Amino acid sequence: MSVLNQKTINSSLKFEGIGLHTGKKVVMSLFPAPPNTGIIFKRTDLKINNLIYPNVFNVSSASYCTKLTNEYGVTVSTVEHLMAALSGLGIDNLLIDLNSEEVPIMDGSAKDFVENIQRIGFKVSDQPIRIIKIERKVTYSNGEKFISFEPNKISLEIDFEIKYKQNSILNQRNVKNIYMDDLTEMYESRTFCLFEDVEKLKQMGLAQGGSLENAIVLKGNEILNKEKLRNENEFVNHKILDCLGDIYLAGYKMVGKITSSQGGHNVTNQGLRDLLSNNKNFSIIEVKEKNIPHSFLVNNPLKSSA
Repeated sequence: MSVLNQKTINSSLKFEGIGLHTGKKVVMSLFPAPPNTGIIFKRTDLKINNLIYPNVFNVSSASYCTKLTNEYGVTVSTVEHLMAALSGLGIDNLLIDLNSEEVPIMDGSAKDFVENIQRIGFKVSDQPIRIIKIERKVTYSNGEKFISFEPNKISLEIDFEIKYKQNSILNQRNVKNIYMDDLTEMYESRTFCLFEDVEKLKQMGLAQGGSLENAIVLKGNEILNKEKLRNENEFVNHKILDCLGDIYLAGYKMVGKITSSQGGHNVTNQGLRDLLSNNKNFSIIEVKEKNIPHSFLVNNPLKSSA
């Protein structure tokens, strides 16, 4: 079957863990879905109005995580790592059941999601994929933070830079070509925070489930975790992971170049809102064999699943 056709998973898959910010135990199950369904979250702890559709304009909060809210005020948060895994693996259609308001944080990365989805494999349909093609440059900035979207004929490239005045070892920059590079290091990169921020986050009602098991914690130049860095660019690679997950809220894979400095969930979401608010900025094309960017054909995760 062609990698150019819509995909779902072969069979159901269950994850158990805790919410990073709520601290609540959560069971999340993934189920195959028919072509043209898209990604749907379902809150099984609620009986009515419990479907939430990932969408750039459904993001109700982008502080420390990405939270989605439906028209009835029902939420699901910390969706970014799972969405990045689905984007990188080329999953177009999926039903996600969870019995709490937050996706389980697992080890703070997308590694568990990716490995388990790859283990059960994919079901490829006869329906072609669709992609968002960026047609002209759009930039959103907030002080020193910014994100820009511009045309790129053959791929999705994310160029990300982080700078921290409090800790210079966090200052990193990396570029990932999503459809051509090996994304293993991005998937395995964990969320991180500074030790001095932990108590502040807890007082804000956040990071209630945070621990050295699901986040890298830095105290000065020391990494407090027993497991040190998984790769030399783990900090910025995690930011690229977050960015990819937030971008997939646009609904389809994207072809373009994204450049961001000191950004995060809010900057990415605001930039996407600006991009998608004007139809002249982008086009949505149905991808068939004759017009597919060649980079889709050499993406390791997609190629291995064909």
